[in-house]
Amino acid sequence: MFYCVVFNRVLRREKNKSPKDKRFEKKKKKKMIRLAILVVLFLVCFTSSYASNEVDVEAICKKSKNPSFCDTLLKSKPGGVGGDLGSLAEYTIDVIRTDVSNTLNIITKLIEKSDSDPMKQKQYKNCLSLFGMEEGALGEVEEALQMLKKSDYNGMNMHMTVVMTNVNECLGDSEDSSTQISPELSKNVGIVDQVAQIILIISNMFKN
Repeated sequence: MFYCVVFNRVLRREKNKSPKDKRFEKKKKKKMIRLAILVVLFLVCFTSSYASNEVDVEAICKKSKNPSFCDTLLKSKPGGVGGDLGSLAEYTIDVIRTDVSNTLNIITKLIEKSDSDPMKQKQYKNCLSLFGMEEGALGEVEEALQMLKKSDYNGMNMHMTVVMTNVNECLGDSEDSSTQISPELSKNVGIVDQVAQIILIISNMFKN
């Protein structure tokens, strides 16, 4: 009974509407339909453009010291490079964390083997400090990851700059044989330097 009463009221209201009111409501409905269509079209276009937006690896790597190394590294990301620069940055930070940890293992072994050469041992201990967690490269990498998660790209940039500074200090003077490190360590330290530079380039792309 209640529904019948409501239906009758609605019916009477529609009958009592003037032709002007009916024309206004018709126009209003048309505007709402047009608006809904525009919103749907916008969402479709936005989703399509986002889905097809690949990170430009070439633009990143052409700024690096070794474009070939950079290209291989970024394209080795599981699932492909994709369109998410943040995910690529996180992957690259994971890579450098592993590289720094491997370098620390090499340095520890070199310290043990250099008992007979106090100068070398001192140098390797300095490298151990430069690559360690406490104010060293490993600590800087962890801080860079936190900066990325906070979208603090200037902070991320700063921590990677410190990593590269530490790398150069560990490498020593290439013209002074007394400060030259072992070829194995030199190779690993060089890899850390290259990856750090790539992360530095990515952090600058966020800012652009």
